[in-house]
Amino acid sequence: MIGLQIRKRQRQVSESLVDSFRQIPVANISDCMARMTAGGARLRPMHGSGRLAGPALTVKTRPGDNLMIHKAIAMAQAGDVIVVDGGGDLTNALVGELMVTNAMKRGVAGFVMNGAIRDVETIAAGSFPVYAAGVTHRGPYKDGPGEINVPIAIDGMVIQPGDLIVGDADGFLCVPYDDVESVLRAATEKVAAEAKTMAAINEGRLDIAWIDAALKRIGCDPEPR
Repeated sequence: MIGLQIRKRQRQVSESLVDSFRQIPVANISDCMARMTAGGARLRPMHGSGRLAGPALTVKTRPGDNLMIHKAIAMAQAGDVIVVDGGGDLTNALVGELMVTNAMKRGVAGFVMNGAIRDVETIAAGSFPVYAAGVTHRGPYKDGPGEINVPIAIDGMVIQPGDLIVGDADGFLCVPYDDVESVLRAATEKVAAEAKTMAAINEGRLDIAWIDAALKRIGCDPEPR
């Protein structure tokens, strides 16, 4: 029944692919996805440090209710990222210290919450990845409805169960299951190219001719007058 269903995940990105993405900056991955995919600038890392990478276990819940999030933690496999569409509502916190601790003990890789959290001081002092849209002391309800392992969307970014979720200090990103290998190749090449650019900057040999060329292309005289 729509609004009250718990599904099994049919597929998920492999552990080896997750590990390959773990050290690639999210900005590089985003660039290789044509800068068209994002989970919204509102969702920020609330933890002190630590990178996020793992397959998505998705939750869609009524704003302010975390019953299905509790069930998702109980269902999660080690390494899963629990991604919650709580409608972006900030009235009630969806998780706090107790749930974060339980998730950590069960091997969950992190949380992405399109909603609010609480106990932020404790979360901020740790390295367990938690991304959220805001903070409030008001606690959640536990009545439903909600769904687990269904397609969700956060700020227009569609997330399917088993897709790759990556995150760092710049934010988080979903890489669709079918595109993971091609994005990995492109992002790896991007990292290598940026390393060369950084070396050129540090050695004073960066080619900036493209700037004037771009100005001429749009009809702007690059010479100061």
